[in-house]
Amino acid sequence: MKRLAIVGMPNTGKSTFFNRVTRTRNALVDDFPGVTRDRHYGDASWNGVEFTLVDTGGYLRANEDDFADLIRFQIEQAIEDADVIVLVLDGKAGISPFDADLIKILREISKPVFYAVNKIDSEKYEDLAVDFYSVGVDQVYPVSAMTGYGMGELLDALLEEIPPPDAPPEDVVFVTG
Repeated sequence: MKRLAIVGMPNTGKSTFFNRVTRTRNALVDDFPGVTRDRHYGDASWNGVEFTLVDTGGYLRANEDDFADLIRFQIEQAIEDADVIVLVLDGKAGISPFDADLIKILREISKPVFYAVNKIDSEKYEDLAVDFYSVGVDQVYPVSAMTGYGMGELLDALLEEIPPPDAPPEDVVFVTG
């Protein structure tokens, strides 16, 4: 089964994204940063295609948290093990220097990366996602992990990187006569 890693800065909505797609409440969600520290796995399905999501802690620099190095190690492992990466960005907070750093790191890997600009609750807020093109991103997906806005379009695009399993062979019928 294909594996998708969800990465991003603290409090961008990674765990809410995870819960929305897996249709669970297995990932802890809180307004306080640093709740997620380890990798968290969950199976999901979209339009009949199954995959595994990996929720990760928020990417921090070494001096921001006592656990920053360990969290970054978990994120790096999730990226290494994944087939596809989803970078969740905070549309309401806008671009931070950390986002640019994380985008630069992800450009160096040879895996598909999708840029989900989260907290875009409706079409009238999609302009908030436009700023993320300034860091050289080709395609952003304005979404709301909380309400589900835009998630279908993102998941449809992700499916292009996750081919459906081969159809089972049809029964062979021998005609004798």
